[in-house]
Amino acid sequence: MTELDQFWSEMIDRAATRALTSGNGDIVEYLRLRAANDAIRAEGVKWLFDSAIEIAGSITRSGPTLNIERTDPHSFARGTSNMVGSKLSVQHGVRCLTIEAGWTRTPSDGVMRGGILAAARLVHFGISRSNADLSLLYSGDLPIWHFDDLEGNRRPLRLVDLNRHFDLLIGQ
Repeated sequence: MTELDQFWSEMIDRAATRALTSGNGDIVEYLRLRAANDAIRAEGVKWLFDSAIEIAGSITRSGPTLNIERTDPHSFARGTSNMVGSKLSVQHGVRCLTIEAGWTRTPSDGVMRGGILAAARLVHFGISRSNADLSLLYSGDLPIWHFDDLEGNRRPLRLVDLNRHFDLLIGQ
């Protein structure tokens, strides 16, 4: 958990305690739901980054060296909203694959449209046609990452899809 996430969690806990002592059960229920959703979001981002780091590690063990850098906290725009989360940059020579992932934290950040829990972006430096937007949303009972296309259609992200982005990074 990042320092920002820890601070945010403590603020939510304090607000829930104040709401409980003042008899505002609806607010307590909302804050508990928000905390549960934030935990799901954090796990979704963790899975995405852990998967990317695992793929990068596998490539480095069998071939070219990749440089990995993580930035916390990080913000990026998604539509008119501001996503707050993390950034993972994987570099191979002059090529760079950046993965940004996060969600809106405060009302001033905007809203999460389309029922998504979190948003992510895969950015290939200098190869913008290969960039991809992702959304974390429920598929049945499980939250999973989905690719978003320009027409608003979504399809589930598979590890093979993530591997293809790394193949492009290393020039395969």
